[in-house]
Amino acid sequence: MDVFEAIQNRREVTKYLDKPIPKDQLEQILNAGYLAPAGNNLPSREFILVQKPEILQHLSKATPFMPWLEGAQAAIVITGRPEVSKYWLQDASIASGFIWLQSTEFGLGAAFGAIYHAEDAAESAKRENYVLEALSIPEDRRIVAILGLGYPEEQPPAKAQLPRETIIHYDQFQK
Repeated sequence: MDVFEAIQNRREVTKYLDKPIPKDQLEQILNAGYLAPAGNNLPSREFILVQKPEILQHLSKATPFMPWLEGAQAAIVITGRPEVSKYWLQDASIASGFIWLQSTEFGLGAAFGAIYHAEDAAESAKRENYVLEALSIPEDRRIVAILGLGYPEEQPPAKAQLPRETIIHYDQFQK
């Protein structure tokens, strides 16, 4: 599968089969995040692979919008390091996309559970502290997201896109 094919096939998958993911695939998925670009090549993001069912179940309660994580075979927690780089959020976000696309190439489904909440500091602190405590993450890290992974129980259809001409502009913004 080429990159564009992975982009086209990527779906938000929240129902998973009870089938383990091979270790070598998980390592390659982690490497996709590791090799993602980072501003000034600084170590502004880190990843935690979670496979223990009891931890996945606990993390599924980090927000009311992640009950699907309980059924995942694995998850990758993506952290950011604001004191290392002012681009920590962008770097972690790019890495999330790389992880998702590599997962898609292996025929895995992924779902993005947002933990960091840019517009609600209190809600973000609540979510992040829940994950920090559960995984013994140092307090100087921010928790950007948790990506759940597993073999899809079913392949969801593609979501309807807005017309391309309303999103893409050439040379200047078109009203």
